Order: sequence, then C-alpha cells, then structure tokens
Amino acid sequence: MSRPLRLLAADDPRDVLHGLRDALSGVGPAIWPVAPGARLPEQVPERVAPDVVLIVETSGSTGNPKRVVLTADALLASATASEAALGGPGQWLLALPAHYIAGINVLVRSLTAGTEPEIAGTGHFDPDDVVAAARRMAGTRRYVSLVPAQLAALLDADAAGDLLRRFDRILVGGQALPTRLRERADEMELRITRTYGSSETGGGCVYDGRPIGDTRVRIVDGLIELAGTVLAVGYLDPGQTDRAFHNDEGLRWYRSQDTGQLSSDEHGPLLTVTGRADDVIISGGVKVSLAEVEHLLQAVPEFAHSAVTGAPSDRWGEVPVLVLEGTDPPPGASESEDTGVGDHEAILERARHLVGEQLGPAARPDRLVIVSAIPRLPSGKLDRVALRALTTDQATPSG
Repeated sequence: MSRPLRLLAADDPRDVLHGLRDALSGVGPAIWPVAPGARLPEQVPERVAPDVVLIVETSGSTGNPKRVVLTADALLASATASEAALGGPGQWLLALPAHYIAGINVLVRSLTAGTEPEIAGTGHFDPDDVVAAARRMAGTRRYVSLVPAQLAALLDADAAGDLLRRFDRILVGGQALPTRLRERADEMELRITRTYGSSETGGGCVYDGRPIGDTRVRIVDGLIELAGTVLAVGYLDPGQTDRAFHNDEGLRWYRSQDTGQLSSDEHGPLLTVTGRADDVIISGGVKVSLAEVEHLLQAVPEFAHSAVTGAPSDRWGEVPVLVLEGTDPPPGASESEDTGVGDHEAILERARHLVGEQLGPAARPDRLVIVSAIPRLPSGKLDRVALRALTTDQATPSG
C-alpha cells in the first residue's frame, strides 16, 4: 500500500494546518509544503509509504537543502514530548515559515492540543505582526517558537516586552542563542527555553540541553548523534539517507553535522552544542571553530549584530572574517561620522584583541566586512553561503 503526495503552497499557513490535520488523521494525502513563490520541485514522487505524512526541506543554511521524509509517529512523538516538557498543552503563536520544520511543529502541536494557533502575518517577519497576534491570544497557556534574530527584533520593539512576558514559554532555536541576547531576555523576566533539533529529528528534541521524550543523544567522533521515535525515515535521496542514518546495537541513529559535548548530572545527560563540523576552518595548521568566535563576539554589545565566516588566505589557508551590520560612508565622508559603527580599523582591532585573548591568535578575525544587513534565510537563520560570498569582494584587509 501507499498514499498520494500533494505539493502544497505555504503562502497561507492555514492551508498547511488543514493539510497536516488531514494527513495525520489518515483521510488526506501526505503533504510537501513549498515556500511562497519558490520554484516547484522538478522530481516529485506521486506516492509515498502509507505511514509518511510530510516531506519538508531543510533550511539549506550551509548549502543545498535536503528533502526529509517524516511519519505521523515521528511528528506526534515530537509534539507529545514537547507538551510534556513544557508542562501541558497550550495555544501557540506561529511566527516562523510554515514550510520549515519549526513552523510545522507549531501547527502539529496546536492540532494535538486542540487549540487554534494565532498566525503572525504571512510574509517576512515583522515584530508588529507578532505583537498584534500576541494580543489576540486567549489561551490560558501561551507558547511561541522563535529564532534568535526574531527574539532580538522583538526585544528592540517598544510594545513587545509586556506581551512577551505573557508567554508561558518562548522556545528559541535554529542556531545558538547569543549570551547577550539571553541576558536581555532574563533581565525582562522572559521564560526562555533553548531548543536543539532538526528536520531529521522532527524538530526540537533537546530542551535546554536535556533530551525530551524518548530521545537519546551521544557524541561520536565529536559529532552529535540522536535516536528516538522522532527520527525521520530519511531523505528522498537514498544515498543521503545511508550517509546520515545508521543502526547500532538495535537503535537507529541520525548522525548530525553538529559538534557537541555531553556531560551528566543528577538530572541525566546534558548536551552542549559547540558548532558545526563545516564551521571549522584550518588557519595556519590550527583548527578554528567559527561558531566559537561568533559566540564570543556576539556576547559583547558592540558586536551583538555580527557574524563570523571563513575566507581563503594565500598565507594561512583560511582565516576568520568578521561581518558587522552598519552603513558604509558615502564618498568623501568621514568614516567615524557616517558608518554607524565607528572607525573600521579600531573596531577590528578590538575584536582581534578580544578573540586572541580568549581563543588564541589563529582565531582572530583577519578582516572586517560592513553590511547593511546580515544575510538570512526566510527561517531567520544565517545564510552561511551568502555570508561567505560577502568575503570575496567586500573584505577589507587588516594589514
């Protein structure tokens, strides 16, 4: 037996919600939500296995997206584990795209809780849309899922503070939560939970470092591996599936490309995500984690709106490059008056001093790139491919 697969435009998240409801109940086809305005996939299977309800593309933040195949069991296990970890069902606010797993999670959790999600607009993220949606929420328990860039934008919005305090839990995932941003949220007494997971794990399966539900975690050769009911069947591409999923001692594991460390205490295992394997460069023969450099700098207010990428170097092989939001001066203008970020050389030197003291000389940013806005995907994640491309023609040598 098999079931039909339906391509579904995700322009209106309500269409995805209805498609998920039918797929999970068994009365409708499996769905493949497609980003608004995106070109339709060229090769689409007409039918899938009977237990499959969803195909979702990864964000593609570091390259080409993969097509992940998920069953009803995986999605429902994720929703059930999340509900238990959060202390009960509630009403959700959708502020993430409905064609990515984090947005889909919000819709599935709403279905399992029997609540109607509030939707914060259908286009690009706008803090005003979130504020308006939050005001419409009437549930006794309220939840929202965000990426760090969205949380930062909301904290900068005048009217958002009081409304954010009304949420029983604010899940923040998709990438590392900068220290300074977490401190700002704590100062405002927001109830934040850091989440870790991926499309391949049905979304977030580790909350504040703790596996939820029946999720198991281990570190193999420095990489995070995860097991549990939340795991996807694999990818549409069997070769990709074989490379990422494997069986070991009766358990099926997903091998991520995230690096991490695992410790334990009286409450059980505790995972610390340290970066991505493809975010490590070799500079002068020394391994440098770009995620570590980025995390260190973002904890400083001056570099809160920054990112770190790698660039080729004839001398060192690769070097870190600091990308900072600001504005370049018009021709003939004084840098210190018009860049919005101050003197370039002084800024770079402060960053190099801070990083050199904490992480060693090889980790010091070699150059500085000033951009009006750091490139991001519709999900709010950093667009690592576009970020690296910026270093090709905009970088300024440090001298």
